[in-house]
Amino acid sequence: MTKTPRSRNLRGAAGLALAGAVHALTFSPGPLPDWALAVTQVLMLAIAARVTLYAPSAKQAWLRGWLFGFASYALGLYWIFISLHRYGDLAAPLAVAAVLALSAFLALFPATASALARRYAPLEPGSPPARILSGTLAWAAMWAAFEWLRAVLLTGFPWLNIGYAQVDSPIAGWAPLLGVHGMAFLAAFVAAALASLWQPSRRAGTGSRHALAAGIALALAAAGWPLSRIDWSTPSGDPLNVRLVQGNIGQSQKFDPALLDQSLVRHLDLAAMPPAPGVPAPQLIILPETVLPIFQDQLDPRAWAVWRDLAAQRNTTIAMGVPLHDRVDGRDRYTNSVMGFDGNTPVEQLVAGATAMRYDKRHLVPWGEYVPPGFHWFVDMLNIPLGDFDRGAVRQTPFAVGGQHIAFNICYEDLFGPDLLPALQPGPNGEPGATILVNVSNLGWFGDSWALRQHLQIGRLRTMETARPMLTATNTGITAAIDAKGHVAAQLAPLQAGVLPVVVQGMTGLTPYARFGDKTALALIGLALIAAFGSGRKTRRA
Repeated sequence: MTKTPRSRNLRGAAGLALAGAVHALTFSPGPLPDWALAVTQVLMLAIAARVTLYAPSAKQAWLRGWLFGFASYALGLYWIFISLHRYGDLAAPLAVAAVLALSAFLALFPATASALARRYAPLEPGSPPARILSGTLAWAAMWAAFEWLRAVLLTGFPWLNIGYAQVDSPIAGWAPLLGVHGMAFLAAFVAAALASLWQPSRRAGTGSRHALAAGIALALAAAGWPLSRIDWSTPSGDPLNVRLVQGNIGQSQKFDPALLDQSLVRHLDLAAMPPAPGVPAPQLIILPETVLPIFQDQLDPRAWAVWRDLAAQRNTTIAMGVPLHDRVDGRDRYTNSVMGFDGNTPVEQLVAGATAMRYDKRHLVPWGEYVPPGFHWFVDMLNIPLGDFDRGAVRQTPFAVGGQHIAFNICYEDLFGPDLLPALQPGPNGEPGATILVNVSNLGWFGDSWALRQHLQIGRLRTMETARPMLTATNTGITAAIDAKGHVAAQLAPLQAGVLPVVVQGMTGLTPYARFGDKTALALIGLALIAAFGSGRKTRRA
């Protein structure tokens, strides 16, 4: 039976959507094993590169890039449905529509990248080696450039950046130099170069010269392996004994006023547990984001006294996620914060939210923590408390505990690598930069979904970029300790209450990425685009 053009197009679209869906599986272990993530992603990206670079027109490249991206985002971000429907009380059809609308918008970025690469550096079977190199460079640079644009436009949403799938590959060795966007460029370059190796059977004898792009791309990727052996930071001070608390308070219960005391008692009991035999007493106890689901001045001062007394009895410092309300320059100010205190902290400071150790979240979640102009109608449809906060300062003083300097970030702030860098630098008066990073989160909004494991992968990459260990204290999981090389040293199972005792060695020293942020990767991407388009024009004239 002869296939019609329409049936071939439908089969091709279905295959491309399937490749995008498989691509969505590569951002965290499960269902794929960790060793298969990077390879599977490159192969799926190679399919996208092949069908867009060799598309008959830029319009076709745009449509194919959009379809691949839409399928990838729609599956990879399915967990947003859980937060909107199960916990935000949005009707299921509207929650599905919201996820699909977000995926359709995010797919515009790979679609436009594909169309521009096809427009200015097109390939066709049998293209000469120089043309193949320019086309694959253009495709990789365009995809990486639009990944960066997705991270900054409209406050940014860089979840599922293609660099995160490479945490366990040799490409990760480039993280301390180029960050996630440089890794995205290298992963895309390898994928596009591999795609260019395929030639129709009549072109099979074109020779090994046509593997030039693949050879260069694979060599650059492999160079990450020796780079990963470099120690970009050195130990600083004595190791710190830390207890991470995972309360596992269900999201449907967390903001129920009738269950507030029960939640606080559970966290207090976990924080007060005596250490197991052979485990040192914690110098620092870290509790997750919004352990207190009301503003600090709404809690009875006697409850604050109990927490302060616990810190005194255990001779420890306690850091907990708390929404804070205070007045600055005559106006009310509300922040999603971390407040640190010890046994000497006056209760009055706790009630006022005026402790010496305090971090206010800087990068807020649109619709979840602040309302973009014109979108109050959407927020009014949801049942999400604590939804309109003020932003914290760009650089905030790390918490000094046990000779270490600890920089906090909250929830999805660790998606934005450049936002974490100011805390690593010395302060304006010469005070030390951070030696340890800590992320406190409440991922209970997303159930036991891929979001938990994807977030852990993101944290691993932040440690590689900065050469700093990171601790993650979460409400429902995954609570973990990650060393300065990106290895998970210990973790708690999700959806279980418990404590994780860890010994953390603080590190000092700045990686190239910590010094320059995304500038190096953006310069590399820009140079690749200039070289690709310049070479492509010369080849076309010849």
